[in-house]
Amino acid sequence: MRPQFVLFGSSIVQYSFHQGWGATLAHLYARKADIVLRGYAGWNSRRALNVVDKVFPKNAPKQPELVIVYFGGNDSTPLHKSGNGPHVPLDEYKENMRKIAKHIKSLSENIRIIFLSTPPIDETKIQKFRKILTGKMLTSVMMEFI
Repeated sequence: MRPQFVLFGSSIVQYSFHQGWGATLAHLYARKADIVLRGYAGWNSRRALNVVDKVFPKNAPKQPELVIVYFGGNDSTPLHKSGNGPHVPLDEYKENMRKIAKHIKSLSENIRIIFLSTPPIDETKIQKFRKILTGKMLTSVMMEFI
């Protein structure tokens, strides 16, 4: 049986097979390993922790040899005024990731895990882009009514 590599994460994982890093990985390991996609767009580490035992059941007949985990982009979004949304406080995020790692490591002595971190951001550039985008969107909407 071929080894199994599982990609577990949010949209970065879900969309990775659309000409992205997941597709490249599947291409590189064609006929050498089975690449299994478990990507959930919009999810945070809290939601992932709630399903990690279903995605990685301890009694599965075959356990993955490699798991690549990516959560954090949604967790790190600003806290919404309503309290809803994907934001997860940093301390909770770290604990969620520890629990996910502990569960995955408990599946097999041979399992390897790679955690991908969120990329760095430049908040000043993001704010500037939002202002430009909002201005263009408002201008184009107003032009439709003239």
